[in-house]
Amino acid sequence: MRDRDSFKSVEEAKMKIGFIGLGSMGKAMATVLLQQNYDLIVYNRTRSAADELEKAGAQVASSPAEVARQCEVVITMLANDEAVEAVTLGNDGLSTGLARDAIHISMSSISPNLSKQLAQSHTQAGQGYFAAPVFGRPDVAAKGNLWIVAGGDNTQIEHCRSILEAMSRGISIIGTDPSLANLVKITGNFTITAMMETLGEVFALMQKSGIEPQDFLQIVNQVFESPLYENYGTQIIHKRFDPALFTLKLGLKDIRLVREVADDVAVPMPLVNLVYEHMLAAIAHGQAEQDWASFAQVNAENAGLK
Repeated sequence: MRDRDSFKSVEEAKMKIGFIGLGSMGKAMATVLLQQNYDLIVYNRTRSAADELEKAGAQVASSPAEVARQCEVVITMLANDEAVEAVTLGNDGLSTGLARDAIHISMSSISPNLSKQLAQSHTQAGQGYFAAPVFGRPDVAAKGNLWIVAGGDNTQIEHCRSILEAMSRGISIIGTDPSLANLVKITGNFTITAMMETLGEVFALMQKSGIEPQDFLQIVNQVFESPLYENYGTQIIHKRFDPALFTLKLGLKDIRLVREVADDVAVPMPLVNLVYEHMLAAIAHGQAEQDWASFAQVNAENAGLK
């Protein structure tokens, strides 16, 4: 890998950026990069997802490898381990087209184990890799207000800092091991679901005790002054789960990953197990494609409420 001094800034190099994965999050993030006048080449398995970006000025590639062959930096934003592994290491994957010293930025919520595998594979090929998963939903991404947690070689991260800053309101660098950034991301998502679980339980208690949940939430908002409590609390009270900003099935995936890591390092996490079971129960009742906050309704159902 080149020394820091040999790197030009993004603006000096005017390099092309590849973006793979144009779901609701990826499309919002790629759109922000276009709005910031970056030269973008995109790929999505479903070609029609790229139509709006193409009209806005992006070039559309026919494969991940084609993206990588033309770019010094390639971003992936995909749903799960299987998709990231296929796009990166599969036939015609980005690793087959990525030049030596070019950098893959994985911004997906994936397992720490896969992140380690990707780091090893790219290093063996002389390619760069770091993880930069994000906190924020598509509406936040569309405003360029994500919070990014980056892990990996600091020279590579600094080389790409302006790209990350274009999509975010802040960046936390967690260390030189990319997998630690992925661990922080999935654990952060568990922290959010633990809050949802708490709200679901107390709203059920308030309702059965004759207190309006909205009145309780107003007090909580004054105490904690947290947009997470306010936004998710409002969603849960008013059952605003469609359209989903982040689906329950994707949320369950992240909680499953937290459980796996906790098992690997022998850390008891009983609340993770409770959240997992309530999310799974909600999916069993047909809520997989609803917003992940919908699982909090399991507490109301368990309390005999509708």
